[in-house]
Amino acid sequence: MRAFAWEKNPASQFLPVVPKGAGEVLLHACCAPCSGAVVESMLANGVQPTIFYFNPNIFPQAEYERRKAESKRHAESLGLPFAEGDYDHAAWLGQMHGLEQEPERGARCMACFRMRLSAAAQYAHAHGFTVFASTLASSRWKDLHQINRAGREAAASFSGLVFPEQNWRRGGLSERRHALIKQYGFYNQTYCGCEFGLRNRPTVPAM
Repeated sequence: MRAFAWEKNPASQFLPVVPKGAGEVLLHACCAPCSGAVVESMLANGVQPTIFYFNPNIFPQAEYERRKAESKRHAESLGLPFAEGDYDHAAWLGQMHGLEQEPERGARCMACFRMRLSAAAQYAHAHGFTVFASTLASSRWKDLHQINRAGREAAASFSGLVFPEQNWRRGGLSERRHALIKQYGFYNQTYCGCEFGLRNRPTVPAM
């Protein structure tokens, strides 16, 4: 797969890097709190994200609907396109079969990332995007290497599709994330989403 260039925009106080030459990006969003600073970064650098909400891992469904509503509210407040994938938690559980006892940041999380980012890659390809990214990489609850690996694998299934690896936790974005949670009054959940994460809420890891 070809290398993907990045560039800095010194005009923005909080923004580290954005895809060079990427005018439109499909942005898989896990939740509004994780999306805020990422979306702001892209917009400030002339990149137009379309929010793609595909998170069948979230349990229970009422929690899914609450997080989706916040993500959609955020997108609409900025005039951004919002697309939703199917919520099929049973299918997600089927993909996680045998991994129920895995710890957070273990094999179950890797399988979950692969499922969600594969769906994002399929949507991107079907709708003419050449670049897709994910706000999963902004969360300290998740393993950045797993997310990047799952994104690379998903992109490799489609010719010309790129998943640019990005650490959305640096360059002031983590601090900006917290500020935007307060600014928008986002519902800020306390577990990743699935019943296994709810059962075994980990201690917040270092960034």
